Amino acid sequence: MPHTLPSTLSATRSDGDHRRKRRRQDREILALALPAFGALVAEPLFLLVDSAMVGHLGTPQLAGLGVAAALLTTGVNIFIFLAYATTAAVARRLGAGHLSAALRHGIDGIWLALLLGVLLAVVIVPTAPALVEAAGASASAAPHAVTYLRISALGIPAMLIVLAATGVLRGLHDTRTPLYVAVAGFAANAALNALFIYGFGWGVAGSAWGTVLAQAAMAAAYLRVVVRGARRHGASLLPTVTGVLATARAGVPLLVRTLSLRAVLLVATAVAARLGDTDMAAHQLALTIWTLLAFVLDAIAIAGQAIIGRALGAGDAEGARAACRRMVGWGVVSGVVLGGLTAATSPLLLRLFTDDEAVRDTLLTLLLVVAVTQPIAGVVFVLDGVLMGAGDGPYLAGAMLLTLALFAPVALLLPRLGGGVTTLWWAIAGLMMGTRLVTLGLRARTGRWVVTGAVRA
Repeated sequence: MPHTLPSTLSATRSDGDHRRKRRRQDREILALALPAFGALVAEPLFLLVDSAMVGHLGTPQLAGLGVAAALLTTGVNIFIFLAYATTAAVARRLGAGHLSAALRHGIDGIWLALLLGVLLAVVIVPTAPALVEAAGASASAAPHAVTYLRISALGIPAMLIVLAATGVLRGLHDTRTPLYVAVAGFAANAALNALFIYGFGWGVAGSAWGTVLAQAAMAAAYLRVVVRGARRHGASLLPTVTGVLATARAGVPLLVRTLSLRAVLLVATAVAARLGDTDMAAHQLALTIWTLLAFVLDAIAIAGQAIIGRALGAGDAEGARAACRRMVGWGVVSGVVLGGLTAATSPLLLRLFTDDEAVRDTLLTLLLVVAVTQPIAGVVFVLDGVLMGAGDGPYLAGAMLLTLALFAPVALLLPRLGGGVTTLWWAIAGLMMGTRLVTLGLRARTGRWVVTGAVRA
């Protein structure tokens, strides 16, 4: 009996400490994720605005935008490592107390982004017609796709600078500045699109020019913030060959991972394009909404990258594991909520983006597929962010290559087997995301991703 009371008090104190720790984790996750949520939502809203305005010009224009947007997004997002790898590396150095080194690494990433952006634009502008043809655009949609792609390619350097600079700020646990910049950029994009498309009558070209100018303004705003921080903490603004090359090498595994993911989506778009303009238009709208939801879920993953990177940089392995467990729970809940909202608002979404009844009927079915698979997506995106924050790029690359190897044959066979765009979306939201759930979940359980230190060895 004498030992009962102290034991009970100890257990009660332990439970209280555990609850306080979870509350601190939740507050930190929310403090990073909510601003990141706003910034991430603003980015796909660029394309939503384009889709909504261009959709009322006609189905061929919308189908052309769909093909061009898929190509442009692929061209830009294969370099998403400029944001993700930079976030993890900067956060590790921050956790280790090396702020100047963190900023120095981020600046090298921005210089790399500028170089890659210029090279990519130089490649895309003259090859736009061939790229659109290879993507399977119909004869009626192809001219609109080429116009949009060529003009939008001019904004690629600014887009990549935005990615790299965003990674720097996220790694420093500043997700508010990206929110402010993204909201201002979205507002400018919407206003410019309305002016150029309807005011000047430029059609699809007006939509592209509006996006280019908005992205350039966002890049300028980010550069001002990063440059000011670098000067304050004594970090050089000039590029170093070793630093730029080190940043590029660290991004190679994530580049492979992203190329594999983009290949999955390009295969899906190519299959949809060959099903006809109606199915392609519905696929484009569903993919745009799915991307928006993915960015919403990725807000927790962004918080995970920063928190995991800082914890591992500070040598706190158990803190990193605990944060991972907590964020997976957030991912499940977020997926359930988003799935319910998507199902409930689908009738409104149909009328928002197109006047074509055939496209609306097809899109409704696709949105229901998206809705019921959101809980899976919630876990997948969180685990993706955790492993990125840990610098576990080689495993992420291998897992995504496996996913591509399983998905591509199935998707390409669907038209031959009589499958339509709905079956294609079950392959995207079910097979592709299910494979990612298994591969990432197994890795998280092993704990092999937990490697501490300012730089992952």
